[in-house]
Parts: sequence; C-alpha cells; structure tokens
Amino acid sequence: MKTTAKALLALTIAGGLMACQPSSEEAAVAETASKKKQVVSIDYPITAKGEVVDTYFGQQVADPYRWLEDDRSEETEAWVKSQNATTQAYLANIPYKEKIAEVVRDLLDYERVSAPFKEGEYTYFYKNDGLQNQSIVYRSKDGGEPEIFIDPNKFSEDGTVSLAGLSFSADGSLAAYQTSTGGSDWRQVYVMNTDTKELLADKLENVKFSGLSWYKNEGIYYSSYDKPEGSELSQKTDQHKLYYHKIGTTQADDLKVYGHTDAEKHRYVGAQVSEDDRFLLVSAANSTSGNRAYLKDLSQPNAGWKTLIDTIENDVSMLTSKGDMLYLVTNHNAPNRKIVMVDAKSPSVENWKDLIPETKNVLSPSTAGGYIFAEYMVDAISKVYQYNLEGEQLRTIEMPDIGSAGMSSAKFDAKTSYYTFSNYTTPTTIYALDIESGKSTLFNKPASKFDGSKFVSKQVFYASKDGTKVPMIITHHKDTKLDGTNPTMLYGYGGFNVSLTPSFSSTVAAWLELGGIYAVPNIRGGGEYGKAWHKAGTQMQKQNVFDDFIAAAEYLIDNKYTSSDYLALRGGSNGGLLVAAVMTQRPDLAKVALPAVGVLDMLRYHTFTAGAGWAYDYGTSEQSEEMFEYLKGYSPVHNVKSGVEYPATMVTTADHDDRVVPAHSFKFAAVLQEFQEGNNPTLIRIETDAGHGAGTPISKTIEQYADIYGFVLYNMGIEEL
Repeated sequence: MKTTAKALLALTIAGGLMACQPSSEEAAVAETASKKKQVVSIDYPITAKGEVVDTYFGQQVADPYRWLEDDRSEETEAWVKSQNATTQAYLANIPYKEKIAEVVRDLLDYERVSAPFKEGEYTYFYKNDGLQNQSIVYRSKDGGEPEIFIDPNKFSEDGTVSLAGLSFSADGSLAAYQTSTGGSDWRQVYVMNTDTKELLADKLENVKFSGLSWYKNEGIYYSSYDKPEGSELSQKTDQHKLYYHKIGTTQADDLKVYGHTDAEKHRYVGAQVSEDDRFLLVSAANSTSGNRAYLKDLSQPNAGWKTLIDTIENDVSMLTSKGDMLYLVTNHNAPNRKIVMVDAKSPSVENWKDLIPETKNVLSPSTAGGYIFAEYMVDAISKVYQYNLEGEQLRTIEMPDIGSAGMSSAKFDAKTSYYTFSNYTTPTTIYALDIESGKSTLFNKPASKFDGSKFVSKQVFYASKDGTKVPMIITHHKDTKLDGTNPTMLYGYGGFNVSLTPSFSSTVAAWLELGGIYAVPNIRGGGEYGKAWHKAGTQMQKQNVFDDFIAAAEYLIDNKYTSSDYLALRGGSNGGLLVAAVMTQRPDLAKVALPAVGVLDMLRYHTFTAGAGWAYDYGTSEQSEEMFEYLKGYSPVHNVKSGVEYPATMVTTADHDDRVVPAHSFKFAAVLQEFQEGNNPTLIRIETDAGHGAGTPISKTIEQYADIYGFVLYNMGIEEL
C-alpha cells in the first residue's frame, strides 16, 4: 500500500468490552465471525522519498527517509503536522475515547506523596493532590504544618517545564535543583537559600545526564557535554565532562575535574561525594554497562587520584564510607552483585574484601542509620535483609505482600527510614522503618479509587524458543473468563539490565478497570537474574529477547487468556524496538502494536545524541560485517516488507525526545505506511513539547492514554464500553 493511496479499515465489531462473556468458546468464535464490518478510510500524508544510499562492508543500503532526521527543517515540521492531523482525525472516530479519559482521570485523581527525607532542620516530601501537572515539594519543621518549598507547576503555564532533580548541601542550608523544558535531557540548574527560599545568582546551563553532588556547603560537582553546534536534540554527544562549581562564582569559572582531554573519551562521567564530605569517587564509562572508578581524598589539599578499577568490564559505585573504609557495590567477579570493603589508602581492586558476598539473586542495596539494607530480586519479587557494617545479617524486613519494595537511603544519624511497597494491584504505600528494631509501621496509604481486591495478579513461568524458563506476571479481574476473547496488553522491555518488577500504575489500573488483561514477562536482556540474564539479550544474542516476548504472547494465547485478535504489544524506548522487531518478524501474532519512543533504525542509532553509549547492548553497524548483518536482520526500519499485513499500529514519540530521537519513529512510520497491506491502520502520534517520558504533565498523560487505549480497543472491534 502506497502512502498516496487510501486504506480501507475494516473493523470487526465484537461487542462491548465490559459485556457478559459467551457461555462457550465456540459461541464466542461464532459471534465474532458473524459481526458486521465498519469501514473508515484514511488519506495518509505523502512522504517524499530521497535517494540516500549508504555502503556497509561493500553492501549498499537505501535510506529514502533520511531527510526526516533533520528535526529543524521546515519539511520535517510540515510532515509532523500532517501526520498528527491524520492521526487525530482517525482517533476522533472512536466513540468512547472521552469515557476512557474519564476512567484514566478518575484513577489519577488521588493524593500521592513520596517517602519523606530529612535535610538540615526540615523534613521534605513530594505531593500531588491528584491532577496537578507536576508534583510539589513540601517541607515541615519539628512536626509543624507543611509549607510549599518548590512548586514546579509555576515553572510554566502548561506544565511542560518540570523539576528534574533536587540535591541539598551538607547542612541543608542550600539546595540545587534541575529543570527540564519539554522533557529534554538538557537541564538548567538553580541554587536556592533554603531558609529564605530565594534564588542565588548561581545558575548552570546545558547540564545533561548528571546528578548534583555537593561538597560541604561550598560547591557542586556536575557533568555535561559541550553543546553541539547543530541540533541540540539530535546531534551526537560523546564526551562527557565533570565540573566543580563553587558557589558564588560564574559557570565560566567552573573547575574542570575529569574528561577534558581527547586522549580518552568517556560518554558518561559521574561523581559521588561521601556523606562525611571526605571522598570523591569519579565514575567513567563508555557505555551503559561497566565503568572505571577513581578516588580522591578531599580532606587532603593536594591529594592525587587513586585508581579503584581501570577497566570497563564491570560496574562499581560507592555505597557509603566510614572513617578510612569504603563500602562498594560491584559485579566484579559477581554477576549478581556484591558489597565489598576496602581501605581508602589502598583502594585498588586487588585489595577489595567481600562484605556481603554474591548470592543467586540480584542485589540492590541502600544504607540508613549506619546499616545496609540488601534488597534482592527473587523471580522479580523483593526480599529485604538488614546488615551492619561488619557484614552481619541482623534480620529480614518483612514485606506486606508479594511485590516491589523501594528502600530509601537515609543519613548515618537517622533513627527512622522509609520504604515504599507496591504491586500491580496495590497503590504505592509508604512504611516507616524503625532502624534499630526493624519494625515497620504504616506511614501513608493512598486513597486511590482503584479496588485491588477485585483483581488477581499471579506469576507464571513459560518456556521460550530455546527452552529457557521465563517468568511473567499476569493481572486481571477475578471474574475474567479465560475464553480467548479478552483484550490483553503484553508489555515488555528486555535490555540494558533493566528489571521490570511489579509496581502500581494508575494508567495500567485504568486498563484493568476497562476489562483488560495486563501481562509483563521478565525477558532476557533485563537484570532480573543478573549479568548473565542481561548479556543473554545483547548484541548477537538480541534475538533471544524477541523470542522470549513471542513465547509470552503464545503462552497467553495457548492458555486462553486472549487470542491474536485481542492482543496488543506495547513497549517504550528499547521496548519500542522490542515491539517493532516482533511485529515485523511475526505480523500475525497480535492485532495491535504500540512501539513507543523506540530505537528503530539499528544501523544509525549510534550517530544520534548519546546513542553510541548503547553499543554494549546492541553492537554497531560499523563494528564488523557480522554485526552489521545481524543488526540489519532485525532493524525494524529495514525489515518492513511489501505485501505483508502488519498489525494495527500507532507509533508514539515526542518532538523533544533527545534520548531516542523521533527520527527513528518518523522513518518507521513512513516505511509502514508505504508497504502496509490490507486494512489495518498505520499511524504515528507525535507529542509536542514533550521528551522521552520523564516530566510529562498529567494533562498530557490523560490525553495520551485515552488515545492509546481507544486505538487498541477500537481495532479489536470493541463497539462500546
């Protein structure tokens, strides 16, 4: 199907989603087959084709939509406007879209607070009354009435400028916070006097991929790249640099700390200052996995750098310190991570001693009150144990249910720590933990309108194509009948050592309330089973990720949770790649595909912004002929075939996404519209003044999910809700 042609979209009307189910599978199939057709036509915008051809290892590869990579051109802007107009015209046909928006809005409309944290004389916390675009930072003193500290809703009228980070000086008298405009990863930093809440003259521009690490009350360590000469949203940035800003000076006078020579470039450089302000640890990495680490004793005026580890094969970070002793978290000789201790006077790797050895489960530790809280993933479920700094296990911290714990770090003198707990049916609840006794008490239970008691969430295990056992959590209403006709959302990620643990989302709750099933498999490429699980989904083993996701879909179909006519595939970023690769490999698998902010041109991803840092997971087309052929073999942009009927597809991206640039989605949508055969729609929804997802205002979230869920149900043949 050419972009100049009309596509006739035949939508089978299969009855209301919330209606009673047929008495038998045979009756359901017969009823579905007998339903009439509704026809909607789409005039797709014309997408011009260029004649760009690249040569890789002697092989020519056409890139006809290369011009869409220019995010500053008038032609690209016009294309975006015409595609959005086409998409919104289609979505306007969905009769129950506003009803979906009401469900999403209703489930978001409850007070949400964060775990509190102590800084100086104040206790701080984040709170959203329900439908505020951005959460507000509050504080209280000595148990007094809370007051507003920072209100990000006042940064801009439409809520598109968000608070992107907050860090306090040693005594809490100063605070530095980051803002993001339109969801961009480029940030601005402001410094505030916490007593008066007045801004200082200090302001940092063009900060990216950076924490803010204070040294005493004197200054801040931060990281950034040189601002690119071309488009700041798409130009390659590959040399990260660490600076020290002394309060009261200008940014131009900031001290260059690390990464300012061309001899050795690092794409990600970060700093950690120990709680006692004695040690500075610098991490330097070329990709999202593995880093070098160097230490400086800030108590010694002329101290030089000491090397902890000078290779990039493993990860290491500082957990805490006490006196001369450093406590480090690492996967060096421990794929599931362990905690080691080492004297700061001789901190190199050969002197590391195991404090909490590696186990068969993945470790994610935190500290509070001078203790270590070791959280482990056991089949993606949280288990938490408390240790002292001598490595003695003191107790198990009992969780209220099966789900995910979020342990908060707290200072050495803290008596109370806080942790969050949630799963797919339990809104995020906060517990106060007495550090000495290990006793937990309920601190805040949100008043969500979602009644989790009506739903069931269970973990199953299925076999992937090569026999690997993969866990998956499936959530649905208790009254759901497994007859193959349930609208089902299969969500996945599968990369970068990211673990998908059970957690609550109001937007997922809305899907459940609408009668849907929600399934999340813990596929390879993630971190649920440590480094080996991650590596099994990288580079020349990336197909394992897609096979695991396909097998999850087949499990749901074989066990009558759903069928291909009622299955939607969804994922974002690396998960967007997952969905797009699977839909091009198995176009028959699902009715709907929703690749969001995806990495979709695997031959050129490394040429944009910080994309070269993803090579650990993907490899690059320039790495070797074998790697080029492998990437080309699954790259979504290069694997859409003429004459194939692909699922109803709505690609989603944002015009300010400078992490996974929208050109990926633009090119994929263009080639789908060119080649799609049959009646399924191929649309792209491009959010304006938004980025990769962080900081998205609530108002936009409601609109997005009304469109997404509406598109899914409409294309599954749902006539009314």
